Amino acid sequence: MLLIQNITKVYPSRTGNNPTIALDDVSFTIKGKEFVSIVGKSGAGKTTLLKLLLAEEKPSKGQILFDDLDIHKIKTSQLPKLRQRIGTVFQDYKLFPSKTTYENVAYIMEAMGASEDEIQRDVSQILDIVGLTDRADNFPDELSGGEKQRAAIARALIHRPDIILADEPFGNLDPYHTFDIIRLLVKIYKLDTTVILATHDKEVINSLGKRVITLDQGKVVRDEERGRFIL
Repeated sequence: MLLIQNITKVYPSRTGNNPTIALDDVSFTIKGKEFVSIVGKSGAGKTTLLKLLLAEEKPSKGQILFDDLDIHKIKTSQLPKLRQRIGTVFQDYKLFPSKTTYENVAYIMEAMGASEDEIQRDVSQILDIVGLTDRADNFPDELSGGEKQRAAIARALIHRPDIILADEPFGNLDPYHTFDIIRLLVKIYKLDTTVILATHDKEVINSLGKRVITLDQGKVVRDEERGRFIL
């Protein structure tokens, strides 16, 4: 599904000297319906890689193919359609504070032009999957950290993406809620969705027993099918 070929990303310095090489000739493939964790120290290139996968930035060299489509060569007008196939989950939730859980999730479908019947049906289904049916009418400030992250995951799932990108989704959570969210991500993966998790949480990685790609100074230094957190 995703083919990352010889990706290099260089950020020029303001002075023109000593540019920052965020990614250096990175190559790997992610199959459909796979759970992959991207790990590395701060500055290893994890966030840069996710930005490239979302076509928020372009590589200096190389290409990323999503079902044989070079995502950095498509027209700007086609980007929304591409991003409908990729759900994103962030550390800071990015929920609308003035909208309820239901409204936060429904907003995505409204923007896509879905009918009221479709919205009611799909939002109810997704809230049931993430275990938030009884919190549908609560606002974000009435939710725990774990519930906020589950609401963010529900919003990422509502357009039924092929891929979920989770960027440090446990950063603001305690250990109990961290493993609550990882169980949810595994559940989503078992519903035939590809999950790409970027994290530095060693316990989470070692508990998963799934593929781990390790970045160090912009290079892939390890790619193991049943990997562990080794830096």
